[in-house]
Amino acid sequence: MRVLIIEDDPSLLRAIRDIFENESFVTDGVETGDEGYYLAEQAIHDLIILDVMLPGLSGVEIVKKLRSQSNRVPIILVTARDAVEDRVAGLDAGADDYVTKPFAVSELMARTRAVLRRHGTLGQEGELVWGPIRLVSATKEAYNGENQLNLTTTEYKLLEFLMCHKDQILTREQIFDRVWGFDSGSATSAVDVYIHHLRKKLAGSDADLSLQTVRGIGYLFKGAPYV
Repeated sequence: MRVLIIEDDPSLLRAIRDIFENESFVTDGVETGDEGYYLAEQAIHDLIILDVMLPGLSGVEIVKKLRSQSNRVPIILVTARDAVEDRVAGLDAGADDYVTKPFAVSELMARTRAVLRRHGTLGQEGELVWGPIRLVSATKEAYNGENQLNLTTTEYKLLEFLMCHKDQILTREQIFDRVWGFDSGSATSAVDVYIHHLRKKLAGSDADLSLQTVRGIGYLFKGAPYV
């Protein structure tokens, strides 16, 4: 899973990135509100950790802008302990939760797991689950029921992104930026090739039926098993 951390204190930004990377997350980090909003607007992250007081756009402004665009990415605010008004404004704008500085690592990760469970991203065991499909982030293993799926690293990243953003139409560009990266030398046509590979490995399962092509745009992974 991929988390965007927007925090203007370089040492705290590095510390938060270390916390998530130790839990097998991929992280992106920036120190200004404008940079953070630009990356968040790409809609390639599964979670945003967002400081309220930032140079440029504030955390609350970023939340408002993202929610006005129907961007449903889970957002956890980071606020000063006495910043009650900021917390209220952020939650009213559409943030999912908050932690106050200074915070314990265990609290940040507990709130992360709770937010991702509420969004239907994590199962009770901390794994990414959809029907019979289960992804184990620590080992990058995928299962269909009790049977392990032999996914390549790229196929795993692709399925993870689709499962984290159920019921959302994802453009080829979004998928490419998330799975291959902004600076990749590959072309966006790689998305279609790997969707084909993934479908072959999911063949005969509900997940295969729920992975739908949106003609001229990209792909949609349905949030409930296909009926």
